[in-house]
Amino acid sequence: MITNPNKWGVIYNPKAGTKKVKKRWKEIKQYMDAKGIAYDYVQSEGFGSVERLAKILANNGYKTIVIVGGDGALNDAINGIMNSDVPKKEDIAIGIIPNGIGNNFAKYWDIDMDFKKAVKCIIDHRTRKVDVGFCTYYDGEHHHKRYFLNGINIGFGARIAKVTDGTKRFWGVKYLSYLAAFFLLFFERNLYRMHIKVNDEHIRGRIMMVCVGNAPGYGQTPSAVPYNGWLDVSVIYKPQLLQTMQGLWMLIQGRLLNHKLVKSYRTKNVKVLRAKNAAIDLDGRLLPKHFPIEIGILPEKTSIIIPR
Repeated sequence: MITNPNKWGVIYNPKAGTKKVKKRWKEIKQYMDAKGIAYDYVQSEGFGSVERLAKILANNGYKTIVIVGGDGALNDAINGIMNSDVPKKEDIAIGIIPNGIGNNFAKYWDIDMDFKKAVKCIIDHRTRKVDVGFCTYYDGEHHHKRYFLNGINIGFGARIAKVTDGTKRFWGVKYLSYLAAFFLLFFERNLYRMHIKVNDEHIRGRIMMVCVGNAPGYGQTPSAVPYNGWLDVSVIYKPQLLQTMQGLWMLIQGRLLNHKLVKSYRTKNVKVLRAKNAAIDLDGRLLPKHFPIEIGILPEKTSIIIPR
């Protein structure tokens, strides 16, 4: 168990990007050393290890767990903490030093990409309790429960997230990434047969994408806030070519809900009964396709360190 309750447990995720990202971690570590910060750090060693390391740090009494990485690493960490033996998960403060490809949750809180400012934010230690989304499914042998901070994408939303993250790896430019997503939509506007229950309404038909958001994520649930105890849902039906171009532009501007082919909901529970052949991702992590999937929200179940 940890002897210094103020010591940070830092998880560095080297799989988050390029050699530039790895060089940046060395600079972060040198800066924390120069500031005299008490910390222990561990390095992830592959897919799933961030989750395991976060669980170990939580179980060993670290009250501040810092993630040096992007949205994927943050998702792994929240799953590790939520599956730990700590009775009150919100007693653990999660700090974020953006260092990955996608950093949408950090950007929502205005956590600076400048690691010196991000480190200062964690030193100041202003915390905010936030909601944690979850989904459950049965694979035929076991029941599974996964947690998320951003959102769940079904259909083309999962494809867009994959393309934007992949292009950021090479270009590092948000608008070039959205341009790549545009070409994906241009040539491959697939529809998926879905059956979803939101509140008491059954939604059936051929749908392009569905996003269930605890936060704005990639802009598909722009009105979602991770502290009101609700989930926002956006259902996007088949657009024509011109409507696709218009929708992408509205997505970039944060006005997607104004598109006439987008139907929005606010709820505490979503049930995905079917989504034939559709990719499903949770904060950028692909989920196996086992239906039904139950999606819900746990109010104020974790704490995030945010800027003053």
